[in-house]
Amino acid sequence: MSFSRRTLSLVTLLLVFAALGAGVAWRLIAANAEDAGDGQVADGDALDLPLGEAPAQFSTAVASAVRGAEVVRDTLWIPVSAEGQAEAFRRTAVSAQVDGLLTEVPVRENRTVRAGERLIQIDTTEYALDVAQARANVLVAEAEYRQRILFDDEIEDERVRAERERIARSTSQLDQRGVDLRQAELRLERSAVTAPFEGRVADLRVVVGQHVTAGTELMTVVDLDPIKVEVQVLERELGALSAGRRAEVTFAAFPGEVFEGAIETINPLVDPETRTGRVTVLLSNPAGRIKPGMYAKVALDAEALPDRILVPRAALLQRDRRPMLFVYEEGPRGGVAKWRYVNPGRMNDTHQEILLTGPEQDTVEPGEIVLVDGHHYLAHDTAVRLVEDVSAEGGRPGR
Repeated sequence: MSFSRRTLSLVTLLLVFAALGAGVAWRLIAANAEDAGDGQVADGDALDLPLGEAPAQFSTAVASAVRGAEVVRDTLWIPVSAEGQAEAFRRTAVSAQVDGLLTEVPVRENRTVRAGERLIQIDTTEYALDVAQARANVLVAEAEYRQRILFDDEIEDERVRAERERIARSTSQLDQRGVDLRQAELRLERSAVTAPFEGRVADLRVVVGQHVTAGTELMTVVDLDPIKVEVQVLERELGALSAGRRAEVTFAAFPGEVFEGAIETINPLVDPETRTGRVTVLLSNPAGRIKPGMYAKVALDAEALPDRILVPRAALLQRDRRPMLFVYEEGPRGGVAKWRYVNPGRMNDTHQEILLTGPEQDTVEPGEIVLVDGHHYLAHDTAVRLVEDVSAEGGRPGR
């Protein structure tokens, strides 16, 4: 049998490709085998553990870091929430009482001033001259008056002497001159504007050299300690409030900070359009941090539920769609977490009431420790240790 040259070329080419493919496949198989052998050695060197042994950090015997809180028997306050803004406890616009040129403005905005301290001084030149003139007029009137009654002490009839004295005072204008003097002195006194009460200067409107007239508004003085927060409370909730009850206030300007105060007054009038009543809360504000106009959220103690078993709200979890919590108990090898299905009652922003035992439910007792952080992924009888900061101690803090 004979083959053409073309057929022999094709066969030769196929044999070359087959040889190349076999060589590549052999090298790949050898490389994979070498890599697999290297990997087994590396793993053994890194762990140095016999088969089946687990690292210690995954051992269930290691106690989980958790934070606890004591169960208490106390009054549960159900709050009423409202919104409003801070207002100065006292606020007044200070105005000029006489005309004149301002010669002194010794205060600046936000400066604290005492009651009676001078805030503004108006030029006293003309007012001092008026006082001097009025005093001179009084002296003239007194001289004329005494001249008219010079010998009246010789008159025996008291009624006649009294009548002559009255006429003498009238004709000498002694009484009128006295009134004129007092008015001049009052205008001089009023050229100095003083603080009506202790507070801070706000909205200063004038400068030295400015001419003002009586009634010109000069500045505002505000009393910021205590400071009041006025909120509007729904009509249906007003009946649960009373003066003196505690209030917790938060401000947008101080996120995360809670200010504690008390209800000062409850307005007896309800707005017929909004069906709300105004409630005023007083807060201590010695440093003046809270400024009038700041937006506030307020929680007012309203309904009181006495003698209730309370736990922090963070203690409550859900397992199998049922409320439960973990109680810390001391075991032979340290603390353990014991779960209990409970029957929760009313709650507020911070605490949850635990009711008496129901069907297939348990309860907690005052003095027991419930877990409030680091407990979300625990199982029954998990070893635990109480810490102040779960994150710092390597635990798993709550979400």
